[in-house]
Amino acid sequence: MNTMTQLSKIMTTDLLTVTADTKLSKIKEIFDNKRIHHIPVVKYQMLIGIISKTDMLHYIKGVVGQRQDDVELNRDLLENYTAKDIMTTGVAKLESKDRIATAIMVFQENIFHAIPIVDNNLLVGIVTTYDIINFAAKCKCSAQEKMEKAVST
Repeated sequence: MNTMTQLSKIMTTDLLTVTADTKLSKIKEIFDNKRIHHIPVVKYQMLIGIISKTDMLHYIKGVVGQRQDDVELNRDLLENYTAKDIMTTGVAKLESKDRIATAIMVFQENIFHAIPIVDNNLLVGIVTTYDIINFAAKCKCSAQEKMEKAVST
């Protein structure tokens, strides 16, 4: 894997985002229906925070506590709280021209699994540990195919 590859080559650009005023019910719906684990929070395409699926689950568990089976309490929580109540601010971010090696270093030094990609103060993508693993797997497969082709000729 070439860790000098720019993040623009592996980042996800088709993003689902929310605003600070998005209700937790909508955020839960996104997590329940999409195969994503991180949702950037934006204001006019500018990143102001991020919410992970884990953040959402911990917040609900912390507020509801031992009464998790209380459907009415859960419904009230999801309808009365918004993204700004649970989002992480002061998010680490990189630029699309940064290298995979830089993202790997950020992941190694921190506990999170997603880094928003911001160019000129605007959110343009997100890179996750999955994106890097997927890129490495494709590189390995490509290298193995080349080796097998060379051996067979």
